[in-house]
Amino acid sequence: MIRLVNARQHNLKGITVDIPRRKLVVVTGPSGSGKSSLAFDTLYAEGQRRYIESLSTYAKQFLERMPKPLVDRLEGIAPAVAIEQRAPVMSSRSTVGTATEVHDLLRLLWARAGVQHCVACEAEVNRDTPQSATDAILAGGGSVEIAFPLPAVARSSRAAVIDNLRALGFVRIRIGDQVHRLDELPDRVSLEEDRDVVVLVDRLRAEPAQAGRLAEAVATAFAEGEGIALAIGETAVLRFTEFPACSACDTVAPTITPGLFSFNNPRGACPLCNGFGAVLEYDESLIIPDPGRSVREGAIDPWTKPRYTKQRALLVATLEAIGGDPDTPWQDLAADAQEMLLRGKTGKFLGIFPFLARLERKRYKQYIRVFLRQYQLAKRCPDCDGARLRPEVLAVQIAGASIADATARSIEDLWEWLGDLDLGPAARRVADLILEQLEGRVGYLRDVGLGYLTLDRQTRTLSGGEAQRIALANALGSRLVDALYVLDEPSIGLHPRDTDRLLSLLRRLRDLGNTVVVVEHDLTAIAEADWMLELGPGAGEHGGELVHAGPVSEATDTLTAKYLTDRKRIGVPSLRRPVDGAALELRGARLHNLKNIDVRIPLGTMTAITGVSGSGKSTLAHDILMPHLDRRLLGEDSTKRYLGEVVGEVASLEGWQRLTAAVVIDQAPIGRTPRSNPVTYVKAFAEIRELFARQPLAIERKYTPGTFSFNTAGGRCPACEGAGQIQVEMVFLADVYVPCEVCNGSRYAREVLDVRIMGVTIAEVLAWSVDEAINRFRHQPKLGAALWQLQQVGLGYLRLGQPATTLSGGEAQRLKIARELIGAQKRKGRKLYLLDEPTTGLHLDDVRTLIGVLDRLVEAGHTVVVIEHHTDVIKRADWVIDLGPEGGPGGGEVVVMGTPETVAAEPRSHTGRYLREALGP
Repeated sequence: MIRLVNARQHNLKGITVDIPRRKLVVVTGPSGSGKSSLAFDTLYAEGQRRYIESLSTYAKQFLERMPKPLVDRLEGIAPAVAIEQRAPVMSSRSTVGTATEVHDLLRLLWARAGVQHCVACEAEVNRDTPQSATDAILAGGGSVEIAFPLPAVARSSRAAVIDNLRALGFVRIRIGDQVHRLDELPDRVSLEEDRDVVVLVDRLRAEPAQAGRLAEAVATAFAEGEGIALAIGETAVLRFTEFPACSACDTVAPTITPGLFSFNNPRGACPLCNGFGAVLEYDESLIIPDPGRSVREGAIDPWTKPRYTKQRALLVATLEAIGGDPDTPWQDLAADAQEMLLRGKTGKFLGIFPFLARLERKRYKQYIRVFLRQYQLAKRCPDCDGARLRPEVLAVQIAGASIADATARSIEDLWEWLGDLDLGPAARRVADLILEQLEGRVGYLRDVGLGYLTLDRQTRTLSGGEAQRIALANALGSRLVDALYVLDEPSIGLHPRDTDRLLSLLRRLRDLGNTVVVVEHDLTAIAEADWMLELGPGAGEHGGELVHAGPVSEATDTLTAKYLTDRKRIGVPSLRRPVDGAALELRGARLHNLKNIDVRIPLGTMTAITGVSGSGKSTLAHDILMPHLDRRLLGEDSTKRYLGEVVGEVASLEGWQRLTAAVVIDQAPIGRTPRSNPVTYVKAFAEIRELFARQPLAIERKYTPGTFSFNTAGGRCPACEGAGQIQVEMVFLADVYVPCEVCNGSRYAREVLDVRIMGVTIAEVLAWSVDEAINRFRHQPKLGAALWQLQQVGLGYLRLGQPATTLSGGEAQRLKIARELIGAQKRKGRKLYLLDEPTTGLHLDDVRTLIGVLDRLVEAGHTVVVIEHHTDVIKRADWVIDLGPEGGPGGGEVVVMGTPETVAAEPRSHTGRYLREALGP
């Protein structure tokens, strides 16, 4: 039994908790009730300390720098592993294959069992040994001469060559069909220039009794002939090489090692793209963003910058000289005139493409790099076609497939390919253990519902739920025993169809002898747990209490129990909004697995994009819809793009003219340091600082609103520079923050805290919850209106100055919604809002609040599009686009599109099956 006594981390109110070991334990409760404080900041933090204690003396020195959990006693804790919803890295070099170690095993498999081919003639590349060469010679039989070509480095002069060969014990050479003794060599023979000179090592019959002599002769030929030996028989000449080289054309091949198959290794990476699979190229659509402009109006964007006045004048003069009109829109100029201005050269004029290429020489200057990058797009590398590897590496194959072919497969396809793989007896003996490990790793990835992912997909494109399930698969592959696993909502991103498979994996972790603690809101997952800890009853200051600890079946009157027993549920709307009015019409959408689909999104409604994992939901919304809306509304794609990422294509997009903006509201942190907090994010802190600056003492001391900012010098604590915490580097662990010893976490200098409003300092105001601040500032209408929006999105429990680093993804997303609602009161226009799984981290009771918030956005005239698996959100939508029917290659089609009732009636829809149950009779 794991026992926590008087836990008071964050809002935990001195609770004592008993957790059975080697069980599946679920921690649930409303958002902000203290679940993460209990599971991660207390249980996992102490488990990590125990793990460090088991390491070397060097590692133990970091224990003193780690903040201890606020708990009186913690018994029975085991070394802990945390599996959180975080994408592991943001580098373009990290892929699903490298993150799961599957790529490492594939590299080992190709290095041990791969068949190498020549890049020039595609013949098989061999690497011979004296024994393998002897076996081949014996198989031919007859008389044979063992020889080697005279190396080029040995061809100095005739006399020197003869003397060297005699000194090594050789007496004969062959030139074509003629054999000559070195002491009888004709004068007409030029040893320096003749390319066909071979040195004879031995002459004998190829029969088993001579096997030892043959092997010795071949070894001598390898040693003296720079790795090449010849067996000249009565009818044929056999060529052997000690180094990898083509058996047909002698093209040299690299020595095969596992490192050769890594695109992060210079030996294996494609020389042109350096292993990224993409190169940056100047794109005409970025250089000419608006073809409706004339050259005089700035059609060629790079030359509209102030520093290029001369180029603009030269551009106009050149166009006039070739008979063009500088006032004619670019799209109406003759093709030859456009080509001249883009790529031509005449007199002093240089076209924009060669002009930008010439600027590349000054890339060492940062402003030049920034300037050039504006006009570049990542294009698939023409040399490796996106495979990231050298041609010599791609020429190594197993069953006709290169390692790039294997990583381009989905995990599900790779599983089937490995099962059908037929290797020869020798290769099978070498690869058996590798294949066993490989099938185990790939199997775990299938079991966590990631069979639709390809191994070459970049990890930074994964959702938090996908990244967490990769970590879960890695944990299963490590086969730890008697450890404490703490997971943060592993069901996130999973279609209800895949939840059962995930639960079976968690049970397998438990059955290995581990304690599995899961922070979860999914009712199916909660019902399957051995033990339930529910915190509450509310959020923030109203939470932090243990309202239930025990088997799930014994929970009766708690909030979660009411939803489990259907005494409380989210209802179906009695009347849906009309969906037959104006709409966004997207036709011919194609990218990844999307198969030229047409979709319709009614404006002024809430649309849900649904489907099983990998069906193409994120591709449709993030890689096609949003970039194309940005290009039309803003004239550019505002989405951050990385090397190798592409934007999908569409045949047409209609209806966008009715929108003023397209906004993505995601769960990314509002800030990555403790400086960022809710009150600064919604721009309400300025009002609070103005109030303090108007106090008599502040006026007497000539304090300004800036004095009460912890982000600028003047009134902030000089030790922590207003952070309230000091960052401590942990070297091999994640950095930690400890309270500043000078200001005790208040962020401010001592004299600034002398100024008070209603008897409290500005540091104490920042410690108020949103609910309390609304009550205290009820006579400040502008401030109260901003805080009221925070309360309306269910964040009334947050403290005004709560560091952004302590907010969950769901809380960060709702903060962004609140800021949009505040801005909507000031600005006119109709926006499209895209939210990717907004129910992440939300209890069902909070989902009810979220739905109300989304309804308010729609009622204000906006359009809301959500990517969602949660059936309670889907059933409240006005319009549903269900993709599938399966994930990966089996998806990418519109299964059904219509109201939730229409989707529920579609027999091919996996979503419809679960939606029927949610809609009820």
